Amino acid sequence: MIPLPSDGLVSIAGRSPRLDVETVEAVVTLPTFKRPEQVLETLASLRAQRTGRRFAVIVMENEAEAREGAGAALPLFERGEMQGMVIIAHERGNCSAYNAGWQTAILHFPNFRHLLVIDDDEIADPDWLERMCMAAETLEADIVGGPQVPVFADVTQAKWADHPVFAPPYRQTGRVPALYSSGNLLVGHNVLTAMGPPFLDLRFNFMGGGDSDFLSRSAQRGFVLGWCAEAIVREAVPARRVEADWIRARSLRNGVISTLVEKKKRAGTPLAGAKVFAKSLALLAASPFRGLMRLARTGSPAIAIYPVHVALGRVLAEFGYANEQYRQPEKN
Repeated sequence: MIPLPSDGLVSIAGRSPRLDVETVEAVVTLPTFKRPEQVLETLASLRAQRTGRRFAVIVMENEAEAREGAGAALPLFERGEMQGMVIIAHERGNCSAYNAGWQTAILHFPNFRHLLVIDDDEIADPDWLERMCMAAETLEADIVGGPQVPVFADVTQAKWADHPVFAPPYRQTGRVPALYSSGNLLVGHNVLTAMGPPFLDLRFNFMGGGDSDFLSRSAQRGFVLGWCAEAIVREAVPARRVEADWIRARSLRNGVISTLVEKKKRAGTPLAGAKVFAKSLALLAASPFRGLMRLARTGSPAIAIYPVHVALGRVLAEFGYANEQYRQPEKN
């Protein structure tokens, strides 16, 4: 068992034979929770990567009892069809799973340069890993994000692709001022060693936003952020996620996360709490006008109401509201 600081225990379920850890240049971390079929599809897309770089995969099983994802993935590693290892992150929660995988990468692969993240409901394009690594090197960026292209369960739902909940924050490759998601991400080894474990704040474990907080803190430390528009992963979007109540809950949650991340960023500065609250109130006051502008531009009431929900979420966070969507993953 490997003790992780402030983050429970991790056990290694299995690893590929003759794994040469010294030569691994990139490590791909893949958290999974009750998606055995989908994690196999994600792994198949990683096996199909077109790259000359030596890379290994760490699957982080975060369902420590049935372990369906680990059970599905482990044979691929034990047969040597996939290089890397499968671990069990016994501490339940989104941030706990990421922390377990990232710390395992540091402990077991001493010479890797790039750590990449993909989720178990995503499929990587064949050139994904190479393009992410090349972007980091070309842009001289310490952290690189990429687009998560939604693949909807019903083709008639494709209109939702432009909604801010699903749309990427950037359209062109280059350096960027901020990143928000770990769903398609590259983090340099230098960032992980500087930030130190636990990398993601466990207070975000069931809400989400631990990645956004980590990225904000990394930028604050001076690390350079980049975006690679060509490094695509395709994210399966179940029908549940285009229902009005799910979209509303996710929008409110985004506002809550925005407040919590900004409070941590301003911590220790004069009147930090008052300034964050004042900003939230100002955004709430402006949100109807911002919504009308979006309505005029897109013709979509769902897109128009988004800034209202985000601003409302920011204000509600001041009164302890927290939408922990990952607490009941079957409803997420």
